[in-house]
Amino acid sequence: MVLVAVFGVALLIAVLLSGLAARTVLSTSFLFLVGGALVSDGFLGLIHITPDSAIVAVTADLALFAVLFTDGMHVSFEKLRASWKSPARALGLGMPLAFVGMALITHYLVGLDWTTSFLVGAVLAPTDPVFASAIVGRKEVPAKLRQLLNVESGINDGLALPVVLVLIAAAGPTAGHAESSLGMIGLELGLGLAFGILLPLAVNGLVRFRLLGAEPKLQPLLPLATGVILYGACHLTHANPYLAAFSAGAVLTAVSPEAKTAFEPLGEALAELAKFAALLVFGALLTPQLFGDLSFGGYVAVVLAIVLIRPASMLLSLVGTRFDRRERLVAAWFGPKGFASVVYGLLVLQAGIPQGEQAYTLIAVCIAFSIVAHSSTDVPIARLFDVDDLAGIPSADDRDEVPGATVTAGTGGKRDDQAPPS
Repeated sequence: MVLVAVFGVALLIAVLLSGLAARTVLSTSFLFLVGGALVSDGFLGLIHITPDSAIVAVTADLALFAVLFTDGMHVSFEKLRASWKSPARALGLGMPLAFVGMALITHYLVGLDWTTSFLVGAVLAPTDPVFASAIVGRKEVPAKLRQLLNVESGINDGLALPVVLVLIAAAGPTAGHAESSLGMIGLELGLGLAFGILLPLAVNGLVRFRLLGAEPKLQPLLPLATGVILYGACHLTHANPYLAAFSAGAVLTAVSPEAKTAFEPLGEALAELAKFAALLVFGALLTPQLFGDLSFGGYVAVVLAIVLIRPASMLLSLVGTRFDRRERLVAAWFGPKGFASVVYGLLVLQAGIPQGEQAYTLIAVCIAFSIVAHSSTDVPIARLFDVDDLAGIPSADDRDEVPGATVTAGTGGKRDDQAPPS
């Protein structure tokens, strides 16, 4: 109950300060992170949470699932077909470059073996739009930039997971059996994708029966029921829940736009609560001892991961695209580490690999630094685009935008730190 009370107090403070956060560098994500750290064993000692506590894995898992489900519902297939090249470049070139770059600095600066170093690179490769919400959610920001960051972050979680699982198998007690696990990993991903496509189609088919249908006040619960069933089915069958969540949200929106419209306010609120709960719990793990366990080389690697590896890999992937210099720089900077990295980092810690604790410490500190850096800079940077809007200067994106296309924004876009559009 102490944890519940702490969460309630933190939520009240976040809501009361949300207006200020929307106008300044103050971040509600940062408030929950700090709040969790303050009430942990490292400071006030009100709650006692360790990395192997069940609540850590559950909250991170639920938050990631909720974020990806609602993110998927903001994907416009029509617009994606018209501008798929940039997200494909980010995923096909930028993500592998970041993965390899992080592995190199981890090996040479932290001293982890090559397998574990590549494992750290795979865990930190995914990005999360939740901590750059003002970028992916404000209409002042060019739509193609929002689309790029949202689609990249929605898909790269699922792309990184099989690599993480294979490397855990290669580095752990079952090393030597990694090849035999490839089939199982492929099956889990295939099942997740199948569930994510078939379940929304089945629900949509049921709704079209003459005798069935939800009354208006219960319509928002239809996508919620779909998500709950999907989450349970994935965990019962060991299907990949994250790939399932994102694909289900996208399919549900494509076949039933009215369901997306009805669910959006409820879905955003639920995803927001899940995100805040996960941040509070993760913050409780950020004890002084954790930061003290990381070597000087580890801190250098964390800084390089944020200010060099992600920016350089994204800038290289966007060479030759129609993004202008400012848009490329913004896309390069906003590669925050989020819930996917938290979940995958916990998998590393719980796998029992020889250097698992060292790897987890590096991952956790990197996530914490990333949350602080990115969630506190999204509003000021988003306002750089707003200046052009106020001056009446049309951007290249405004001229290129697909007529009738819906504005694409990640779940984080209408959540933490968002200011009302000008």
